[in-house]
Amino acid sequence: MGDTEERTETHKIRCLSKLKMFLLAITCAYVAKTLSGSYMNSMLTQIERQFNIPTSLVGFINGSFEIGNLLLIVFVSYFGTKLHRPIMIGVGCVVMSLGCFLQSLPHFFMDRYEYESTVSVSGNLSSNSFLCMENGTQIFRPTEDPSECVKEVKSLMWVYVLVGNIIRGIGETPIMPLGISYIEDFAKSENSPLYIGFIETGAIIGPLIGLLLASFCANVYVDTGSVNTEDLTITPTDTRWVGAWWFGFLVCAGVNLLTAIPFFFLPKTPPKEGLANNAEIVKNDQEEKQKEVKKEKDGITKDFLPFLKSLLCNPIYMLFILISVIQFNAFVNMISFMPKYLEQQYGKSSSDAIFLIGIYNLPPICIGYIVGGLIMKKFKITVKQAAHIGCWFSLIEYLLYYLCFLMICDNSPVAGITTSYEGTHQDLYVENILTGCNMDCNCPTKIWDPVCGENGLSYMSACLAGCETSVGTGIDMVFQNCSCIGTSGNSSAVLGLCDKGHDCSLMLQYFLILSMTSSFIYSLSAIPGYMVFLRCIKPEEKSLGVGLHTFCTRVFAGIPAPIYFGALVDSTCLHWGTLKCGESGACRIYDSTNFRYIYLGLPAALRGSSYIPAFLILAILRKRRLPGEEASSGTVLVEAKVTGKENECKDRHQNSKVSNNDEWKTKL
Repeated sequence: MGDTEERTETHKIRCLSKLKMFLLAITCAYVAKTLSGSYMNSMLTQIERQFNIPTSLVGFINGSFEIGNLLLIVFVSYFGTKLHRPIMIGVGCVVMSLGCFLQSLPHFFMDRYEYESTVSVSGNLSSNSFLCMENGTQIFRPTEDPSECVKEVKSLMWVYVLVGNIIRGIGETPIMPLGISYIEDFAKSENSPLYIGFIETGAIIGPLIGLLLASFCANVYVDTGSVNTEDLTITPTDTRWVGAWWFGFLVCAGVNLLTAIPFFFLPKTPPKEGLANNAEIVKNDQEEKQKEVKKEKDGITKDFLPFLKSLLCNPIYMLFILISVIQFNAFVNMISFMPKYLEQQYGKSSSDAIFLIGIYNLPPICIGYIVGGLIMKKFKITVKQAAHIGCWFSLIEYLLYYLCFLMICDNSPVAGITTSYEGTHQDLYVENILTGCNMDCNCPTKIWDPVCGENGLSYMSACLAGCETSVGTGIDMVFQNCSCIGTSGNSSAVLGLCDKGHDCSLMLQYFLILSMTSSFIYSLSAIPGYMVFLRCIKPEEKSLGVGLHTFCTRVFAGIPAPIYFGALVDSTCLHWGTLKCGESGACRIYDSTNFRYIYLGLPAALRGSSYIPAFLILAILRKRRLPGEEASSGTVLVEAKVTGKENECKDRHQNSKVSNNDEWKTKL
């Protein structure tokens, strides 16, 4: 008898450990997938500069993840629960790892990154051939030598990043739906929310780690280890700088591969938690599940069209989808292009911008989710109350958002582009590069190699500043006798754009504090809003309803939003980079005023229009009972039935105990 009890306890511990092991594995998988996603979003600017492609194309590459996700979402939704879920999740992690690895490959296939420059770091640095020399011959990179132009073919290596992102989207598809359903099926009902909370915590930790990794990689030069970084004439704040974007993708590939391993050793159907020591109940439970699966298989085609028709005729559900699509269009754009906005508006490097986003935005969102959930639980908020909480909190944050329009910095003063050589404002988009002080210098007019003069003005190159001599090497080079700077005494200039000043740094601090406050307030409305969405659907339609909602937001927001937003951002470019043969590369400087109107104004307009269907939902809820409310009104009846079943089970359990005791007495 002692052996029997010991065997039962061992079996129980083993079963519990399998579920706990799955919980740990799926949490790590969430960390890995969100780590990869946040890293990809943070590296868009680096990818744009590495491949010299426009922002609209970068937006398409970013949206390709959603395309990959949509390719398998229908298959996973209908057939995922009938297959070996842990193995499917493990395969998904391996596929994500493959996608991340594929994204890093262009770095190993391409030549070293060569940024445009008038300053030669190889050869005789004492030569002043790149400075203002009357009737001189300019030497600059990249060259327009026809012989070199024949050798170069415009790089299409960005296709690797595109395909890798699609594959990463395919691999991510089974993780969320199959992981949550596995926990729901085999965990105790009272433990399930706690376990899902652990998983969602992983979804918050992942982006934070991803942003920190992106900040580190963006600060390391792309070809570090193969070039002498002391010879570089650019810094991370320069728009020609490209960080080690490929290294982070290798890290993401390794993390995803490691998280896949445990899933291949987990069972398809472990005993349900709490029933591990009762074989008869487990057997009956499995038989019931098999009947449900068979019934579901028979009813897929039968119930699909009626369920779809019911959802399409549900006004609250359809209005909620409309709100989600509009809001997603706004937030996808804001999140994807926020690093670029901080760079262009406030003069920060990519590394600093990514780090600031991670520190100021993610912790408030995490706290807001927790506080929102606690409010819902503490005060037992009804569906109608949740709708009002979600709407009004979101509206408060939206009105607060307009303060961002006050936290502005002026365009960087670049002579010939944003200002005249005398320092006065000039019409944008009309370049007046040459003037009297540099007309005879024989300077290249397309190469972007900015210098900052003593007078606080920036110039496109040392030659265009009229500088005749230079001292020092690399980033410490100083240019002297600059005729265009025009200050009294020894006029000089240094490499790089001039700083935007203390006032602009102060505006950045205000912007980040406002962004942190807005993130917290908006996250308070997220859980109440999602509760309304779930309660407005009938229980039997919930799976299809959630799937249709995901499909619509990805097709009408996740894929097109970065593309059209990127095209609008491109329209604000003031000067494009120059490749060999004179082809245009990535944008070097934007009109920060128009960029601000697009980055802040378009999301403001989109979000403003989303409150029309939101107020319609509030009006409909005043006159309508939701399926969730009907269910809650019948709670007493359900509880009575459950209590009766529990008493019946207890009687059976006691009878079985008596019969077992009689058998033991007979044997003794």
